[in-house]
Amino acid sequence: MPTIVLIHGLWLTPRSWEGWKARFEERGHEVLVPAWPRMEGEVEEIHRDPSVLNGLGLAEVLDHYDRIIRGLGTPPVIMGHSTGGLLTELLLDRGLGAAGVGLSPAPVKGVLRLPPALLRSVFPGLRNPANRKKTIPLTPKQFRFSFTNTMNDADAEAAYARYYVPAPGRVVFQAAFANLNPHAVTKVDFHKDDRPPLLVIGNDQDHTIPASVSREAAKRLGKSRAVVDYNEFAGRPHFTAGAPGWEAVADYALEWASFHTGAPAKLQELARV
Repeated sequence: MPTIVLIHGLWLTPRSWEGWKARFEERGHEVLVPAWPRMEGEVEEIHRDPSVLNGLGLAEVLDHYDRIIRGLGTPPVIMGHSTGGLLTELLLDRGLGAAGVGLSPAPVKGVLRLPPALLRSVFPGLRNPANRKKTIPLTPKQFRFSFTNTMNDADAEAAYARYYVPAPGRVVFQAAFANLNPHAVTKVDFHKDDRPPLLVIGNDQDHTIPASVSREAAKRLGKSRAVVDYNEFAGRPHFTAGAPGWEAVADYALEWASFHTGAPAKLQELARV
């Protein structure tokens, strides 16, 4: 199987993938977890000076991963969570990757559904236009609603302490207002027939990217002849990579990717929970 590249989302760092990276490596896969540009430091370092992220935009992040992937010997499997899932879809639209998995992907331009829970999750950033040039923090309460709503108090507090970082406001604004921008970075070709295979995964208890948004993304991207599959997990929040039971999601994503890159797999035997 090709190298696996894991892309984190907003309010998180590569650390959020630590379980997935170890699990995939135990199965013999090479796994890369590159940080977004300007986010190479650990969580604690970013907390000390989040201003390094001021003004960071989607184009810079996308081109950063483009360079990394083009520099590999063979096309990798790209897996991304939330905004990382959006980046995965944009990279596949560029023809990069052997296959891709978008875990609760933030919407590309043209995905129109805006459930109330999604609006509540991004409101802390969007309520102040000045945040576009700053970083946007989340309180423990806000992180709990947006990421860890199905987890117990102790686990939610531990996740916030270990994984959370402020997010670059420019990325939040670009993603939120893409449908009003004719030149949005998040524009893709829904009819691109030669796009590498894509799996979209939704979570039915996800507040930040509700499952209805993930389903719409899969439906719109599925207008082409390219392979686009959708699978939804019950009882899971937005914190896909770390909430209890993450192993089942990781195993499903790996089996799907193995199947679509030529390795043997038996998806029909995986429990769809």
